[in-house]
Amino acid sequence: MAEKTLKDIFTEAMLAALDETFENVHGMYLDRGTSLFETLATITAEEASRPVSANCASLAAQVAHVCFYLEVTMRFVRGERPRVDWTEIWRTVRAVTPEEWAASQQRLRETYGQIRALVTSMDTWEGEGEVGGALALLMHNAYHLGEIRQALCTIKPDR
Repeated sequence: MAEKTLKDIFTEAMLAALDETFENVHGMYLDRGTSLFETLATITAEEASRPVSANCASLAAQVAHVCFYLEVTMRFVRGERPRVDWTEIWRTVRAVTPEEWAASQQRLRETYGQIRALVTSMDTWEGEGEVGGALALLMHNAYHLGEIRQALCTIKPDR
């Protein structure tokens, strides 16, 4: 059996951390049942539409932002340098219908799948940009998962 390369090891670790964050908790850093998709499955459109406070975004906006971040990340990795308005989602995404909420979650799932494919297809993890970008991707999404889970304490106080 061939020895694993640093690229193989980093890719496997990156995919495992993404899996934990988005889909399946393995005990890397989350408690059972708290991945992003498991969490979102417990939230109704009405709950997703409710801002946590007067100055905070709705969960629908949080999900739209995570998806947007993944999309922008893919564009940068592909060499594009788009002009990005990071505040637009926070200003515009508020209430969602059940159909919009389902579509937002589906879009996130599809974009997440594209990110996994991108990580798998990386030729190298040797540059500062590649490793730094990968770490930023994990940290950013873990942060917003935490924001969503913390907001549930206010939105669903009896859970």
